[in-house]
Amino acid sequence: MSKGIVRPMQMDDLQAILEIERASFSTPWSLQAFKAELKDNEYARYLCLELEGQVIGYMGLWFILDEGHITNIAIAPDYRGQHWGEYLMRSMMDRMVEQGMERMTLEVRTSNSQAQSLYKRLGFTTAGVRKGYYADTQEDALIMWVELGMDVNVL
Repeated sequence: MSKGIVRPMQMDDLQAILEIERASFSTPWSLQAFKAELKDNEYARYLCLELEGQVIGYMGLWFILDEGHITNIAIAPDYRGQHWGEYLMRSMMDRMVEQGMERMTLEVRTSNSQAQSLYKRLGFTTAGVRKGYYADTQEDALIMWVELGMDVNVL
């Protein structure tokens, strides 16, 4: 596997991000939502995963006190199943530890077993359920947490 570059998201990345977003989610974020996160949200941190000059994934989270709350993560369809999501998550987790963050949380659809498997491999555990969390389908979400700085399984 070639080495991907994980870097901060820029406004110039948003067209590629929107394509990945639309291919990944039934209710994708809008261009305005991403712009607001990048320009106006002091808590937001967004990273891109670039491979050979092309953005193939992204991840966003909010840094709140000593916690990171994942807002979204997606990998372009042609690159799924190749561990790029794990690579991106581990990169973000390393950056969080460097900045003194202690834990990380996210919500994931109860039907998204592939994502749940990744998160469990990274040390996340289920802490609860948000009933009807997803507006498009009323599907429940699992709330998952991980304590950072702990050893997690390696590929």
